[in-house]
Amino acid sequence: MKRSLVAALAVLALGLVIALIGFGFRNATAQRVSDRQGLQSDGAFIGPDGKSHRSLREFVESGARCATRDNGSRLGRFQTPSRTASIAALAPGAVTINVYFHVIQQNGTAGVSGTGFVSTSQLDAQINVLNQSYAGQTGGVDTPFRFVRAGLNYTVNSSWYNAGPGSSAESAMKNALRVGTADDLNFYTNSGAGYLGWATFPSSYTGSPKIDGVVCYYRSLPGGNFPPYDLGDTGTHEVGHWLGLYHTFQGGCNGSGDAVSDTPPERSAAFDCPVGRDTCRNRAGLDPIENFMDYTDDACMFKFTAGQSTRMDSQWVTYRQGK
Repeated sequence: MKRSLVAALAVLALGLVIALIGFGFRNATAQRVSDRQGLQSDGAFIGPDGKSHRSLREFVESGARCATRDNGSRLGRFQTPSRTASIAALAPGAVTINVYFHVIQQNGTAGVSGTGFVSTSQLDAQINVLNQSYAGQTGGVDTPFRFVRAGLNYTVNSSWYNAGPGSSAESAMKNALRVGTADDLNFYTNSGAGYLGWATFPSSYTGSPKIDGVVCYYRSLPGGNFPPYDLGDTGTHEVGHWLGLYHTFQGGCNGSGDAVSDTPPERSAAFDCPVGRDTCRNRAGLDPIENFMDYTDDACMFKFTAGQSTRMDSQWVTYRQGK
């Protein structure tokens, strides 16, 4: 009788161990699947929201690369910079921008992928990327702008973690967390709500100061394991909008395009790194695929132009400096 009971208990214990192992394996597998984002070996691309795209092209054409285009109605409200701003060019490195990071987590488990956690070393690496990009150290011009990490907070809020552009959750998040004035950069990281990032333009600050800032998918920061968009240039791109730049493909081949004369026009956003691409054959210059304001891979982007620096300069003086 005792032997039968012992044997039954042993079988029960063995079953429990197997079940626990199986549960752990399934969880580990699920974790690996959730981590499996970005460009895949077969050319497919898994976006921030886990959606699978057949290619980078499909991802870019879905509109998820940057949601700032959704603010298109605001583009026409850009004022012409004042004559004072246009002629009083700021010297390279003359403006130091305080950056306040707001890391939004789905839960409070630090260091666990999929929760929205971003380490301080990644945030400092993002600052380094911004400084290298805006100082022209990667191949472009030396702009007036430099960046320092002035503040950091971690917030656990599942609603804000999933906040998308224009949503009530985004408004609540920014109203609760934003600090500083027009010339302070509030940099939020969250799930991206399916996008890599978005930003507000300088001219929007007066009407909606609490909404001002940039939002980036947390895995787009340096070390985010989200190829080919994990070298920090999503941040560089969105800060470009925050400083007043349009996409290089704004307006296509016709009209004033991005309102910068030394960025050749292009018919549509580029992806990968298509060297020699020329989509506006009736206009001078190859497509500016190396420009931070296009949609190419992070490794393909390395410059702002002199005209873009001048535009950011005048937008800064007109809308942000001392405001």
